[in-house]
Amino acid sequence: MKNPLQIAAIDIGASGGKEFLAKFDGQLLEIEEIYRFKNSPISLASNLFWDFLRLFDEVKKGIQIAVHSSEGKLLSFGLDTWGTDFALLDKTGKLAGNPYCYRDPRTNEIMEKVFKIIPRNEIYKRTGVQFMQFNTLFQLYAMVDENPAALSHAGTFFMIPDLFNYYLTGEKKCEYTNATTTQFYDPTNDKWDEQMLRKLLIPTEMLAEVIQPGNVLGNLSDWICEELSVQPFPIVSVASHDTASAACAVPYIERDTAFLSSGTWSLLGVEEKSPIISPLGLNNNFTCYGGASKTYLVLKNIQALWLLQECLRVWWGNGKKYTHEDIILLANQEKPFISIIDTDAHTFLTPGDFPLKIKEECFRTGQQVPTSDGAIARCILESLALKYRFTFERLQEVVEKDLKKIHVIGGGARNWLLNRFTAEAIKTQVEAGPFEATAIGNILLQLIAMGELDSLESGRRIIRDSFNTDTHEPCLSDKWDEEYDKFLEITSLSQTFNM
Repeated sequence: MKNPLQIAAIDIGASGGKEFLAKFDGQLLEIEEIYRFKNSPISLASNLFWDFLRLFDEVKKGIQIAVHSSEGKLLSFGLDTWGTDFALLDKTGKLAGNPYCYRDPRTNEIMEKVFKIIPRNEIYKRTGVQFMQFNTLFQLYAMVDENPAALSHAGTFFMIPDLFNYYLTGEKKCEYTNATTTQFYDPTNDKWDEQMLRKLLIPTEMLAEVIQPGNVLGNLSDWICEELSVQPFPIVSVASHDTASAACAVPYIERDTAFLSSGTWSLLGVEEKSPIISPLGLNNNFTCYGGASKTYLVLKNIQALWLLQECLRVWWGNGKKYTHEDIILLANQEKPFISIIDTDAHTFLTPGDFPLKIKEECFRTGQQVPTSDGAIARCILESLALKYRFTFERLQEVVEKDLKKIHVIGGGARNWLLNRFTAEAIKTQVEAGPFEATAIGNILLQLIAMGELDSLESGRRIIRDSFNTDTHEPCLSDKWDEEYDKFLEITSLSQTFNM
């Protein structure tokens, strides 16, 4: 590329952060990973926290690397993270403490307490968000329930990426797509649902202004420029919820196409022009998150490759240094359908010895217990494919569409065995890629904010020209149908955390 524009994007997930430098010549987009860092919750007594101070230091290092890699010609920078988690500033503008991790156990049984004050169906009708015990609404009420005065000193409420952006720019804003994951944002009227919060004794004065993605938030703060010895450049408010950024990078959004953002979590859904909040959505616990360019993402969260990641963590601790490709190859060599689990079973919500947890779950449900590492991995992948089928069938009912294709994006799109299983289980075509969809969507919105692209559709055309995809065709086998019937029996025996 000759004299391309250069853009930096950081995507922080529950297991780590990655920074990419993009080059755009007006027609094609190239991205290169230039920095990577770890992220994991920190256990303190019985609680789990995120180490925000270390993460912010990593972000500053990433900015310094991006400026150096671009030879000081960085057009802009944007950051996205996961949803639901939040941070509080006190009334003097200082961080009130490290943010809790959504897997913290303080929200156990908290939903039932909230439903005694506001009925479940009323919350859903007002917000359209699926019920998971770690949603921001329940995290905040857990604070109220434990100590009614806990929030009295809160000055500003931020979602996690808003907190990063505050320290990067000094601007106190909440970005729209992440705000919609809280379960107290009203997508129909496009505002915080302050009335619902007041019923739960959650203060509303701490809520910041909500802004749309694809806009310049401000320039990098002077104190950071001085610390890093860099010149100021624009910080863009991208779709800071990683799923919303990833959805921007789906090359084809057609009426009969679903997307599957595949990673620690899988999110299976469709992009719509207006919110879909219905009794059927409530009954099936679907969500309606905000997307970029005034779209809505009607989807279901599925606990996914987190199970495989936790297994790998344990195996590594035992000296088995598997790569992701190693364990996929081992799984492929194993006998199919030894056992099936519900990946959303409550036992898999919190960290632990997942190989043991999976064995115990198989024993509890009266199945053959997988013994080898490859068999455990295959159990996870086959179970996920069946969970996708279960969700896909209900998605079609909720959105009233006959869906013909699934487009897999994100890091999990590299898992060719899971993609193959998904095509076979659902009996539909699966197209995988681009792999770094969240970073690519982040970059597209920066290009829109900087006036280099006129629309999200223009960006999607560039993605189609710039990145390759892999196609997996369905296999018309009755075996997956038999295993699906077994899966339905198994899931009826498991206690799920997001129903």
